[in-house]
Amino acid sequence: MRTILTAAMIFALSFGLFACGKDDQSSSAARDAEIQKKLQDAMQNEKQMYQGMQKGVETVEKQMQEQKEETKK
Repeated sequence: MRTILTAAMIFALSFGLFACGKDDQSSSAARDAEIQKKLQDAMQNEKQMYQGMQKGVETVEKQMQEQKEETKK
């Protein structure tokens, strides 16, 4: 009787540990996918910000060039 209980307990514990491990893997994959999406969004925002700064610099350079040409005349 004792050996049956021991075997049942070992089986239940091993099954429980296996089930916990499966949930961790699926939640880990979901978490990794979410992190990847957030990183891509952040990179896209950074790229847009950089492009905006480039356009701003080009505009300022153009204005400076125009002022320089006006002063030469």
